[in-house]
Amino acid sequence: MTDKTKSLPTDAKALQEMVLSLQSQVKNLTEEKQHLIEQFRLAQQQRFGVSSEGHPAQGDLFNEVEVELDVVDETFPEPASSPVKKKPIRKKLPADLPREIIIHDIDDKTCECCGHELHKMGEARSEKLEFIPAKVKVIEHVRLKYSCRTCEKEGIATKVKSAPVPPSPIPKGFATPSLLSQIITSKYQYALPLYRQESLFKQYGIALSRKTMSEWMMKCSELFKPLYDRLQEILLQQSVIQADETTLNVINEDKAKCYMWLYCTGSDAPTQNTLPNIVLFDYQAGRAGQCALDYLGKYSGYLQVDGYAGYEKTQATLVGCWAHARRKFKEAEIAQPKGKTGKANMALNHIQKLYRLEIQLKDKPPEEKYQGRQEKAKPLLAQFYQWLDKANVPPKTALGKAIQYCENQWHKLNRYVEDGNLNIDNNRAERAVKPFVIGRKNWLFSNTANGARASAMHYSLIETAKANGLIPFDYLKYCLEQLTNPKLDIDSLLPWNVKLS
Repeated sequence: MTDKTKSLPTDAKALQEMVLSLQSQVKNLTEEKQHLIEQFRLAQQQRFGVSSEGHPAQGDLFNEVEVELDVVDETFPEPASSPVKKKPIRKKLPADLPREIIIHDIDDKTCECCGHELHKMGEARSEKLEFIPAKVKVIEHVRLKYSCRTCEKEGIATKVKSAPVPPSPIPKGFATPSLLSQIITSKYQYALPLYRQESLFKQYGIALSRKTMSEWMMKCSELFKPLYDRLQEILLQQSVIQADETTLNVINEDKAKCYMWLYCTGSDAPTQNTLPNIVLFDYQAGRAGQCALDYLGKYSGYLQVDGYAGYEKTQATLVGCWAHARRKFKEAEIAQPKGKTGKANMALNHIQKLYRLEIQLKDKPPEEKYQGRQEKAKPLLAQFYQWLDKANVPPKTALGKAIQYCENQWHKLNRYVEDGNLNIDNNRAERAVKPFVIGRKNWLFSNTANGARASAMHYSLIETAKANGLIPFDYLKYCLEQLTNPKLDIDSLLPWNVKLS
């Protein structure tokens, strides 16, 4: 008998307890090892892999709407075959663009064979797009002054009469609505920082500093405030709102991370949607749920968000996001050993069927969407929840976390079938906030909270204009022209009421 065996207890009960303890340790170590392996695979994917969340059955979403939904089973479908690449077809240039026709003719119009004169049999046309750099010009306002010579001769007080000063978005400044609109769209739509715009104006011999442009942006945001407030009022009257938030670095704030919140309704582009297309940004110094509560007030409709708990403070009925649920199962699939299929694939296939149904219902009115979801989506959701309930997976694994997320959020994830105006996910808000995220990579930070609020104002009007099919430059220029009118009806500036040529 060795020294190690001598140290073992001789009592059977003590040995059983030791074995159970060792089994528990082995189980914990195995789970910890699996967790570390999954984290390593996810880190590899994030660093070296593609960022898209594609799935073998993703191509099925773009099939004809007649594709039938298969009944969910434990088998995994074969990956969709790669589509045949079609030869790209160049789109024609817009017919309404100004055109200059250059005719290329030959000098010698005699036949090389017989010497007879050639006749015109046709022509070959090709189009080239010419770019004309932006032009700037000075509009000089001349106000003629008049006085009375009789009053001058008789010594009576001389009164001078002249035309009133034309209204301007920037009083006593030389900025016109078109110049301001150009600066705003360049910065907030195309992410061109003011210091780069400063260098562009220098090319035309114009000394326009970034400080001056910053002051103009602040004054324009004050002009836009009544229109923003009206859009917010209309937003809060809708039955469905989607929300998201992203970080923002503000230099003169105490907190290292500030946040730009986004609230939107309707869709990305003009459609038959019953809800107006509105996108509004709201700057806040933090991410507390009170920020959403302050903005939404007593709003009690549907609020579609991700799983962030801060929205629980609002009075709204929260709706979950299936894109976030799917993303967690996608991470679990990546964490699997290469070439292996498992429960993560099963979950992804099931979620894919929910999305395929949404493709079929995409252009339907809300009533038909509601009916279609009641008939087809509800049974699929019930099956998926039953599968989640039966899945026996360690909670610390990537798959376990994905399942736990779905179970915790199920009452929200299941809610989109209650109203045809709801979406299956919160991608509408994520797409709306993306221009801000892209722009943030260029200008990196805001100096002050007031500057961040001005940015929120400009982003709101630009993204709302885009969602309503308007060109932001034209829309902002029109608004700046009209907002100087004290008798203006603000509803005439709502993007769905504006008709721009």
